[in-house]
Amino acid sequence: MKNSLRVVVPLALLAVAGVMIWWRGPNWHAVGNSFSSVVWWWVAVAIGLNLLSVVARAACWNTTIKQAMPVGRPGFLLVFSAFCVGLLGNAVIPGRVGELARVFVLARRLPNRQSATAILIGSVIAHRMFDLVPVIALVVWVLLTAALPHWAIDSLIAVLAAGLAAFAFAWLGARRSHGPVIEELGSIRKLLIQARIGLGVMRAPLPAAIAATYQSLGWLCQLFAVWAAMRAFGIHQPFAVSGVVLVLMNVATIFPLWPGNVGLVQAAIALPLKSYGVPYAKGFAFGIGLQAIEASVGVGIGLIFLAREGISFATLRDMPKDAAELQATEEREHARASVSG
Repeated sequence: MKNSLRVVVPLALLAVAGVMIWWRGPNWHAVGNSFSSVVWWWVAVAIGLNLLSVVARAACWNTTIKQAMPVGRPGFLLVFSAFCVGLLGNAVIPGRVGELARVFVLARRLPNRQSATAILIGSVIAHRMFDLVPVIALVVWVLLTAALPHWAIDSLIAVLAAGLAAFAFAWLGARRSHGPVIEELGSIRKLLIQARIGLGVMRAPLPAAIAATYQSLGWLCQLFAVWAAMRAFGIHQPFAVSGVVLVLMNVATIFPLWPGNVGLVQAAIALPLKSYGVPYAKGFAFGIGLQAIEASVGVGIGLIFLAREGISFATLRDMPKDAAELQATEEREHARASVSG
């Protein structure tokens, strides 16, 4: 029953969204015409910049892992491979499955898989916390130089408040002394201690600054990719408008209701662009193109590294569930061993 709901609910939401977009959407003839004048070499530039953004973000995660695993850590190619598989998971499966998928893809390559998984989960949390540095800078810049709709400002305030609270919680967790992880501790407590080890970069100023720099470079590349995509669609607006688009695109994907939140993203981009003199149909077409550019990078390199890892798409989809079952089995075996000992 649960498996059926996991399939039916996203499909139903996607169908409702599709009907609403088609019924209340833009002039589809005008949308089609917008694609006829696309400058494709600008599209190639945007794809290249998105690829650079992926490399920079993977380097940020690699920095958090290096701090958490000073011995026996994976090489950058393994980290990059797992990161790209995670991008694929986030792009095609609702619920941010890719965040867990990249952990389990990498953990299967490491000895002592259970403890490595917990440490890597901590490193993913730390990696996501470093998003706050470029996000705050981007939001402040956009608020000072461009106009945002009220719904976006309210959403950003709520998201930034939640993000800062999460950052403070993660930082305090990283500051706590975890000590050695010993076998006599309970399984849950051991996992929490190992996860705090994964947050270790947050108590090391230099590695934290390096990680934040990599993450900021990733966002900067994505910002220039948005600007290049606007040029591809003949939208010649001030550079600050690229920041507006990037902010609103991220606001529209905070809660993944269906794969990519297709339709919602395009509307969130096209409506504010109307205030800059961009026709709604052209803005909607640009939103489709921009999301396709980002998806082509995430899905394209994700499929390449999925094949490199020897993992099927069905396995990727079920990986978090299988990992939870494996962890439960290991905990039961550990409990039996403790009793028999």
